[in-house]
Amino acid sequence: MAAEYKAGGIKVVCPHCKEEVFQEGKAQLNTAVATFFNLDWANRSVHTLTCVSCGNIQWFAGPLEKI
Repeated sequence: MAAEYKAGGIKVVCPHCKEEVFQEGKAQLNTAVATFFNLDWANRSVHTLTCVSCGNIQWFAGPLEKI
């Protein structure tokens, strides 16, 4: 479900189109070494926000707050 978010106490706004509504997701930060040894599961994950208007994706390593 699309929503508005804050990251670090600041409202997230799309830098491309200025939209304020996003779809939340997750992405894994794969490394070549972990992939080589088939240990992708050990890599860190981050939050992603995809703009519902233009599709721009922003990545956040810290927590997000849905508002």
